[in-house]
Amino acid sequence: TTVLFLDSWISREVSIKFHMSLGLDFVALPPGTPLSSVALRGALDGSGRQTSPEALPAPASSNTIPNLPPQQSTGTSLLSAGLAFGLALSAVLRPHRSRRGRGTPMRRSSSATKTLANTSNSWPRPGDFESCRADFPALQEEYEPGKRIIYLDNAATSHKPQQVLAKLEHTYKHENSNVHRGMHRLSVKATESFEAARATVAAFVNAFSFEEIVFTRNATEAINLIAQTWGRSTLQAGDEIIVTIMEHHSNLVPWQMVAEATGATIKYVGLSDENALNMEQFMAALSPRTRLVAVAHVSNVLGCENRITEIASKAHEVGAKVLVDACQSVPHKPVDVRELGVDWLVASGHKMCGPSGIGFLWGRASLLRSMPPFLGGGEMIDTVTTSGFTCAELPHKFEAGTPAFAEAAALGAACDYLSALGMDRIEEWEGQLARHLWQRLSEVPGIQIYGPTPEQHQGPRAPLCSFNIEGVHPNDLATLVDQESGVALRAGHHCAQPLHEALGVPSSARLSAHFYNTFEEIDLAVA
Repeated sequence: TTVLFLDSWISREVSIKFHMSLGLDFVALPPGTPLSSVALRGALDGSGRQTSPEALPAPASSNTIPNLPPQQSTGTSLLSAGLAFGLALSAVLRPHRSRRGRGTPMRRSSSATKTLANTSNSWPRPGDFESCRADFPALQEEYEPGKRIIYLDNAATSHKPQQVLAKLEHTYKHENSNVHRGMHRLSVKATESFEAARATVAAFVNAFSFEEIVFTRNATEAINLIAQTWGRSTLQAGDEIIVTIMEHHSNLVPWQMVAEATGATIKYVGLSDENALNMEQFMAALSPRTRLVAVAHVSNVLGCENRITEIASKAHEVGAKVLVDACQSVPHKPVDVRELGVDWLVASGHKMCGPSGIGFLWGRASLLRSMPPFLGGGEMIDTVTTSGFTCAELPHKFEAGTPAFAEAAALGAACDYLSALGMDRIEEWEGQLARHLWQRLSEVPGIQIYGPTPEQHQGPRAPLCSFNIEGVHPNDLATLVDQESGVALRAGHHCAQPLHEALGVPSSARLSAHFYNTFEEIDLAVA
């Protein structure tokens, strides 16, 4: 029997992770340490009482994730821990059963959750999009002396604020250790940052529990995880997968691979006359054989937002699961997985002011538990014997090997940064940028802009426009504006070749803004 004594405050998520990953039988905590109703196999509070999951006190507010309080250490905590140790010894003489509960619901805050240590001097003020430009070192780069670059390639990747870069550097300088399983202070600090980042991401999308957040390399890996676990174990010959013609290759190729392996059929939903999703086609494609609907929240080419709540409701009526690619929505608008009503949602950190090499999968806990593991190895196991293995609890069941713990911590800082600005305010400001971008581009002679107009679109368009100009190849245009004006413009098929085929063109140029862009930059880029 193993007892862990903790004479300092820790987050409930880290407490639970210590318990699960280290195989502890008891955790002794100082008086007043907040715990949620999540099972610890024989948790003892600092007063020496053995607590059951039902007896654990509720957090101060069920709508927020508690901050990590400052470190505290008192003589009474050690005394209480000693009493707890005595009760722990006596408790081992009584049989006890491992119990497990669900995490507490999480509500995203309009301001920074601050679950991560603030490694920068300050966070941005809500809605202060002009001053926050100084937080981004890459925006200060010059293509000629005295002339800064104009970065309008945010749909491909975003720039990183100093606060995120500082968190990444801080982690490698002061918390560099393999997470979980380690008992020394560096491992504990790294684990705290890693698991706090998970809780921050969970709050950012309003997940039901932190255990529903699985860290991946990116959204592409997250979709492949679903395809290779749920897809291969569930789909059969004759089953149907519905995807849209506007999907990024990451939400198309994995399903083509699974369909080939299982005999399932893929149905494609095309475009309306306004170059938005054809909802009539979608409704007609649904059938009792539909098992999955895979759809982008926002198109990375057309800039239109799909009606996910309605799509999910209709799909669930026929018993289908719904996967949402939220790479172009999570960085730009409030995204609430509970309101969307979907089964899985994926996003990439590098598009939301976080580092590359880190993304996440959100999935309903019951669904994730039913899925087989993705990769085998360390970290994803509970026990291993010569005859087999058992999987770890969620979310670690899907996180084989050493994770990108520093990148995860920096992703948490990115969520805090976006939350400090306010996602509602980001959406409002970027709606203005989107309208201005469309208006200025529409003044260019011989231009064809793809996607619904601002007037045709229900709600604000995403702040991106893909287009072609008569007589000008997109590659030539991208080279020209970069050399002459320092404008970062994307040219190509944007990982959406079937969509470009449906539009009747091989490629397009694309300008895409983020909250740190300005009207003046758009004017200079289009001039």
